[in-house]
Amino acid sequence: MGSALPDVPLVKTDLLIVGAGPAGASLACFLASHGLKGIMISASSGTATTPRAHITNQAGLECLRDVALEATCLSVATPSAHMRHTRWCRSMAGEEFARVHSWGHDPLYKGAYESASPCRHVDLPQTLLEPILTKRAVDEGWSLRFNTAFLRILSRDGDRSVVSEVEDSLTGVRYAIEARYLFGCDGARSQVVRELALPLIKKPGQGLALNVLVKADLSHLMESRVGNLHWVFRPEEDESTSPPWGWAAIVRMIKPWDEWMFILLPRPGSDLKGEDMTASHDEYLKRIKAFIGDDSIKAEVVDASKWWIHETVAERYSEGNVFCLGDAVHRHPPFNGLGSNTCIQDAFNLAWKIAYVMSGKAGPGLLSSYTTERQPVGVDIITRANQGLRDHIPWQEALGMLEPDMDKRREILAEFDDAGEKGQRRRQRFQDAIQNTTTEFHGLGVELNQIYVSDAVYLDDQGEGPPPPEDRVRTHVVTTYPGRRLPHVWLNTRVPGKQVSTIDLAGHGRFCLLVGPGGASAWKEAARKVEEKLGIEIVSYSIGWKQDYDDVYFDWARKREVSETGCVLVRPDRFVAWRSKEMVQDPAEMLEKVLKKVLAI
Repeated sequence: MGSALPDVPLVKTDLLIVGAGPAGASLACFLASHGLKGIMISASSGTATTPRAHITNQAGLECLRDVALEATCLSVATPSAHMRHTRWCRSMAGEEFARVHSWGHDPLYKGAYESASPCRHVDLPQTLLEPILTKRAVDEGWSLRFNTAFLRILSRDGDRSVVSEVEDSLTGVRYAIEARYLFGCDGARSQVVRELALPLIKKPGQGLALNVLVKADLSHLMESRVGNLHWVFRPEEDESTSPPWGWAAIVRMIKPWDEWMFILLPRPGSDLKGEDMTASHDEYLKRIKAFIGDDSIKAEVVDASKWWIHETVAERYSEGNVFCLGDAVHRHPPFNGLGSNTCIQDAFNLAWKIAYVMSGKAGPGLLSSYTTERQPVGVDIITRANQGLRDHIPWQEALGMLEPDMDKRREILAEFDDAGEKGQRRRQRFQDAIQNTTTEFHGLGVELNQIYVSDAVYLDDQGEGPPPPEDRVRTHVVTTYPGRRLPHVWLNTRVPGKQVSTIDLAGHGRFCLLVGPGGASAWKEAARKVEEKLGIEIVSYSIGWKQDYDDVYFDWARKREVSETGCVLVRPDRFVAWRSKEMVQDPAEMLEKVLKKVLAI
């Protein structure tokens, strides 16, 4: 790296975040919850103007709940009830081919969603989420500078500092920012990733898509079509009557029920380039009105933008004192709604580690666990999201939509009306193909089954973990095995008051020790001794008969996987650090040993 130019003004800060989207802004909020402040810059002129990522799942909301932002998010989000179905139809006003329950509304999966978390899926576009996050960060003392582009890393002094050159795009003034840590949260074209030359694992992309933001009041239609995702297509339409850039559409609810994103997909095999996806305002509007299917409905095209469908993840997420997160290191289509949620979880994983190292509660080695833990998650996420897109090919084939010969396509469509065996086979094929897509809308496993294997998890005395479920996408594995997310259980006090989740007992920047009646006093005393000796905060709660909290539904007894004399130690990010199935000979000595390894001290 070169050195800073002598005539470039220098600003100093502990922390520099590049990017103010879901990754960067949530990271600032999480760091602020630990009392840390810094500078956040963004090349954009403000927060998101188009509603890109929108599904906010239980795992993402739990992170925001930890810093008391869940209620604010829920106050502006579209609630889960509006996300009841995903539909396949000829037009928004016309015939419907199929529908499935989605986002936890299927009676077969509803119980699993409700028992997995105190939070529920909501629809929260970036246009609404980013202002909440940036406001909290600024309120907590962060300096936020829009219209400020990150240009390059000028110098790095080992792990002690990094000097970056930035430019104010309004004045053209360049200056340098020296920080102890630099965070690249600058999206899919991350300049920070390029500066570090982080190697990327790239698979062939799946082409282009076109986002057209539309205002149209469809409330009278949605009374019988409740859902936030609608596949709109015309299998009988030939190339002469449909534009190559608007072969089919995924119509996504932005605001019920008068604001929509029409995600236009090009005709398969058309191999369109970026310029081929560009059309006039009137051409876009004509296609949108055809997909709405009711000429009496007024529609307004607000914005149109193209995007590439990626399948890319970085081999590592950090180098020295520079860390990258969010879309900078994992890029994928929006299927399964994993995008902003993964960004938020990257930030939640990293924030407590940075805070502990900066305060001297942990050694620098703790920071190496960020890549070790989150990069495999990134691989799973980009793989699942792209497979979610590919899962839609079978129903398109069943309808003959991928058949270029119009006569053959008509023959296929005619089979649906056949009352005999031929029609039965065709209809069953379509039904099976639609069912194949439901992994996109019932992905509780891929959302919550994240597995951390690193030095920040104590596994030396644990043995084998639980086997993976047969259906890794849909099935949530509930376990207290170290490196897994703490199970959610509703608890209450002996004289009932407001119920509280185990999720709420843990987190908040502290380690948490959950124990039972048989070992409560010994483990709590051990936690007090280790807390005093290591200078870290450990809160301890006993759960069970006449304890701090009553296991009113006996769910904790079923889920804890340790005896009443054992314990479950939870990290500040609510992942299990270690557990003991029974009482040990010297609980304080063992607890100290575990924490020293986890914290690299």
